[in-house]
Amino acid sequence: MGISRSSFKKRRATGGKKPIIRKKRKFELGRAASNTRIGVQRVRTVRVRGGNLKHRALRLDHGNFAWGSEGCTRKTRVLDVTYNSSNNELVRTKTLVKGAIVQVDATPFRQWYVTHYGQELGKKALTEEEKKFSKSQLKKF
Repeated sequence: MGISRSSFKKRRATGGKKPIIRKKRKFELGRAASNTRIGVQRVRTVRVRGGNLKHRALRLDHGNFAWGSEGCTRKTRVLDVTYNSSNNELVRTKTLVKGAIVQVDATPFRQWYVTHYGQELGKKALTEEEKKFSKSQLKKF
């Protein structure tokens, strides 16, 4: 049958059926979803209308991610798909889709934070009073 993007199979606003007036056309062609997974990069080229090429990602392990509140964007590794509001099956199979919540490697962002702010992320700066105590005494706090 084939995947079609045409709307001639849809019903009218009143609920009535429309008559089928023609066959499917090449320009109404649709394609199967790529279902991009986490893994070593595998990208295929697809010829599209006008002789142009699109890149279909079948597997990806890196991506460009932003830390919105800090205005920092870095290329980093994708570790896992943690949540997807549309379907739990996409989480189980680790399928990358728009809107999926993914876990990424924080190393590039951590390095940026150190160079920008001059202190380690997640570690409190010691005050003058805390510097007076030994390491064993600091553990008790």
